[in-house]
Amino acid sequence: MPTTEIYKRYSEAFKRQVVAEYEQGSSASALSRKYGIGAINTVLTWVKQYAHEGLRHETVHIQTAAEATQVQQLHQEITLLRQALADLTVQKLLLEGRVKVYQETYGESVLKKNGLTSSSMLTKPEAEP
Repeated sequence: MPTTEIYKRYSEAFKRQVVAEYEQGSSASALSRKYGIGAINTVLTWVKQYAHEGLRHETVHIQTAAEATQVQQLHQEITLLRQALADLTVQKLLLEGRVKVYQETYGESVLKKNGLTSSSMLTKPEAEP
């Protein structure tokens, strides 16, 4: 019984899809396995043909030492601000709990008698002239 050789023909759209996945970080061998492409060299040939000079694209940040220092300082500032926000959130929740306990214990009328409201107890008092 004669054997029939199978020749695979891939569309240009398919080749470009494989190349796009390669450019996004997939390896040629992984793509070859994923799509049943016979040889890794086939994928690499497509990369040379359809990709930008067959190279993966990476973003490289070039900056001066001063810029690098500034970026580091900004990251530290963001960390401190996030910590401060977390602390303030906890303080707010504690104050809201205290106001609720106060209302349950003494009633809303005691707050109103003293010119206070739930919201005024949670805000920072304004400086008096």
